[in-house]
Amino acid sequence: MLEKLLLLPLGNFIKNKSIQNFLFLAIIQSSNVLISIISMPLLIQNIGVDQFGLVNLALSVIVLMNVMVVYGYNLSAPREVAINQNDKTALSHVVSNVFSAKVLLASIATLIILIAVFGLNLFKGYQIILVFSILMLFSEATLPLWFFQGMEKMKLVSIANIFSKLLFLMGIVLFIHSPEQSRWVNFMMGFFGLSINLSLLIYIHFFLGIKFFKPDWIAIRKSLQENFLLFLSSASSYISVNGGLIILSFFAAAETLGMYSLAERVIMVLRMFPALIIQAIYPNAAKLYTNDEKRFFKFLRNVYFRVLALGAFISGITFFSAPFIIKVLSRSDLPDSIIYLQILAFVPFLACLNIANVVMMLVADLKNLLFRASWMMCLYMIVVATILTSLFGGIGVSLAIISTEVIVFLICMVLLYRNNRKFIHGFYT
Repeated sequence: MLEKLLLLPLGNFIKNKSIQNFLFLAIIQSSNVLISIISMPLLIQNIGVDQFGLVNLALSVIVLMNVMVVYGYNLSAPREVAINQNDKTALSHVVSNVFSAKVLLASIATLIILIAVFGLNLFKGYQIILVFSILMLFSEATLPLWFFQGMEKMKLVSIANIFSKLLFLMGIVLFIHSPEQSRWVNFMMGFFGLSINLSLLIYIHFFLGIKFFKPDWIAIRKSLQENFLLFLSSASSYISVNGGLIILSFFAAAETLGMYSLAERVIMVLRMFPALIIQAIYPNAAKLYTNDEKRFFKFLRNVYFRVLALGAFISGITFFSAPFIIKVLSRSDLPDSIIYLQILAFVPFLACLNIANVVMMLVADLKNLLFRASWMMCLYMIVVATILTSLFGGIGVSLAIISTEVIVFLICMVLLYRNNRKFIHGFYT
């Protein structure tokens, strides 16, 4: 059965492996979004809005810790795999060291959570849910997406991801029927993800001939040092975009968290749009920038204004259909969720504003500017969100998220102007 799936003739229609990689990454993201949308009404109906909020709050903490588990390897490891594709011994050492490093980081993250819960008595109200969610850290640590991305063989991991999410959805239907069972929601997501990932590791070992060696701690230490800035940048970006729910948890009750998390989940799905656009146009933009800057600026402007129009359309549709969206997902009338969603509806459009700046930084390899912009954005978001949330609750954190998208656009503009003015003149004038 597995071999038949791998022999599906998609590659005959799309020969370019980079395009295949992008399409399979899009399939993975789309399946995650689809399962998330399907599971929301089921969870709200079975465990209630307040427990749904706590489950999502625990999930936000775990995803934040997963940034530490990933530690930039999602960007650096595919390159190492691609370089050593034809050298099985070197490739085996890369695979062994990356998995060892990620499992070590997952263990450290687990220890931090356990100390915070049982030693410092933090995360009150959802401690048990959070502890049961720890398995998701090891699911992330064993996810071999970076390996298949470097090998340019994304079909299998895409199929495995979809299968994992379907198992999770089946688990919700079969086993989650009351608020007391909310602790098992994230546990099942981690359990099924870990099970599928271990199956992929078996495939990597026996069918691709990759050996698992003892970890080279010197090489691991070196890679951790090299990925440190990538880790900090990823952490700051995550906090800026997804930290609203965590900040709101300090000021609001579980029911408010549930109503806000419902609106936030919808918006985070839509916010993937500008990120996918950047991934899609980056290879061609980089090629044009190297060969012909005038064509690069023309290409980027054409894409930019079309994407802005589409982003405005998405935001407009979301704003006006907010009551319908909340009604469908929650199967009930939640006025506060509608208000949150209508405020956050502007996020997709505002996130599109910064696409050109990010692409220009990437093609010129100005990663230091991206790092500075991400941390300035993070600091702004934490301060403003804390103040506004303490004053206005869920509406305050929604306004903070909106303003953060505007501020990061302005920050990137200023950084580009100060460090590489030809981009500002070439694109905006």
